[in-house]
Amino acid sequence: MTSRGTQITFEIQDNGEMYRLFGSYDENLALLEDALDVKIVARGKDLTVTGGSVELGTAKAVINHLLNRARAGQKVTPHDVRYAVRSAKEGNALHEMGGSILTNARGRAIGPRTDGQKEYVRAIKENALVFGIGPAGTGKTYIAVAMAVAAFKKKEVDRIILTRPAVEAGEKLGFLPGDIQEKVNPYLRPLYDALFDVLGLETFQKYMERGLIEVAPLAYMRGRTLESAYVILDEAQNTTPEQMKMFLTRMGLHSKAVVTGDITQIDLPKGTYSGLDQARVILRDVPGIGFVYLSDRDVVRHELVSKIVRAYDRFDEMAWKEEKEKH
Repeated sequence: MTSRGTQITFEIQDNGEMYRLFGSYDENLALLEDALDVKIVARGKDLTVTGGSVELGTAKAVINHLLNRARAGQKVTPHDVRYAVRSAKEGNALHEMGGSILTNARGRAIGPRTDGQKEYVRAIKENALVFGIGPAGTGKTYIAVAMAVAAFKKKEVDRIILTRPAVEAGEKLGFLPGDIQEKVNPYLRPLYDALFDVLGLETFQKYMERGLIEVAPLAYMRGRTLESAYVILDEAQNTTPEQMKMFLTRMGLHSKAVVTGDITQIDLPKGTYSGLDQARVILRDVPGIGFVYLSDRDVVRHELVSKIVRAYDRFDEMAWKEEKEKH
């Protein structure tokens, strides 16, 4: 990288790095220009940025950060660009996210994309039981699945078990058509989707047929001891305290568990206490258990999702204050 007055030039090493950094149809460069108020020109292997001194200072930090991701083999997404720009403008240090967890079936590197996700990965590596709590779109389940597959491929566990409460949003399984598997499959679809993306359909089906991967409703866990297994409980905010205790006491030797949930989206009947909400109080000081709280800053879906989460959080906060004032 060279700097001259109101210009900074970055050297791109090869076409692969250029593609991973620029994005499809150079969409990342357009985002950077707009967000940083600079002019960016790519010519050959040189990426030249022109702008004011303050803008160039921010651009230098942001582009170096994104360039390091591209050089590590990770494709830079529009979310990565917006997250880096937002962090830099707020005066937050841009930390390296570390290496990828693994490469998915399509050859794409999977790894943390925000500081919150990086902390989540670290907690999973260091603890036998981790609670990942945060809003939709923060990658709670997807990262947990990627970590489970990585552990399985390293032979750290013998199987992967994914589970979630089978009854949500007030629907009862008895009213749905089909046998029990057909009844619960719609509720388990997000877990299947994550596994498909990480493993690919063919490998996923092979592992399922061999019993190396199990996807089942939470009720199926009762009475079992899950040894040498990587167990993920998804949508844990919809467990009762009794269900949560039942699940947590299933852990056997050489097992690891990740519990994910969003305490702002509890679908339990009114007056029923969430097992996840209770567990984070009861277990917060127990050694070997990690708690990671993700926020709207960690949302990796469409940029509108992050704005929607913040809007609902503000509304809930106002409603809580109004309710408190009434009493």
